[in-house]
Amino acid sequence: MRIVILGETGAGRSSLANTIFGEKLFNVNHTFSSETTKCRAENRSVSGRSITLVDTPGFFDTDRSEEELKREIVRCITECAPGPHAFLIVLKVGVFTDQEQVGINIIEEYFSEDVFKYSTAVFTHGDQLPEGETIETFVHNNRFLSDLVKKCGGRCHVVDNKYWREKPKNEYRSNKVQVEELLKTIDKIVMENNGGCYTNKMLLRKRAKSREFRRLLIRLVVIGIGALLGGAVADTPQEAAVARMKNEESV
Repeated sequence: MRIVILGETGAGRSSLANTIFGEKLFNVNHTFSSETTKCRAENRSVSGRSITLVDTPGFFDTDRSEEELKREIVRCITECAPGPHAFLIVLKVGVFTDQEQVGINIIEEYFSEDVFKYSTAVFTHGDQLPEGETIETFVHNNRFLSDLVKKCGGRCHVVDNKYWREKPKNEYRSNKVQVEELLKTIDKIVMENNGGCYTNKMLLRKRAKSREFRRLLIRLVVIGIGALLGGAVADTPQEAAVARMKNEESV
């Protein structure tokens, strides 16, 4: 199975990958800069499954421009060609912030709404859950998280990359148990998608829709300028802006 891990800087993406594999393969950084600067794939056997995990740079990395981040994160598709069977959207247990909401929007912007058919939300810092509370209850109490998990087909899991390594007081607070449940969920994602994976075609479809929108926007701007000028042709800043948009569209 080919799995891509997405999330903002500091959410615990690399630590989650290490928890799934049961060994430290991915470097972890505890600063505001993402330790992962390029997509990196590792393959191991876990519970009888051959698994390739692709770690990606974190959203809002302070050392990278947004355009650089986008190019590198989207490159994850080629790191596990022909495409990932699943995406893990990593969030922290705690207060859901506006920045995390923006991060979810970024995922949809980069990969289109199709990404959620292949996704499950995975929460880190499970020790922050009140004793006896499940991740489902935590999600239910937050409208934004509920909406996200609903988009993901109701799929969500929780781990704790630091404190749940020892022998747990109960099975729920066990990384071993939670990872096994996560892998079962990914098995179901593969089945629900008839064994298929997220592909470059879906990315191209997303870009095609963006181009169609830009063409419509250009037409509306041209029509508006024509109405203002009464059909006259003039070298105006508006026309120059339209020309720039057309040039960008042709790239």
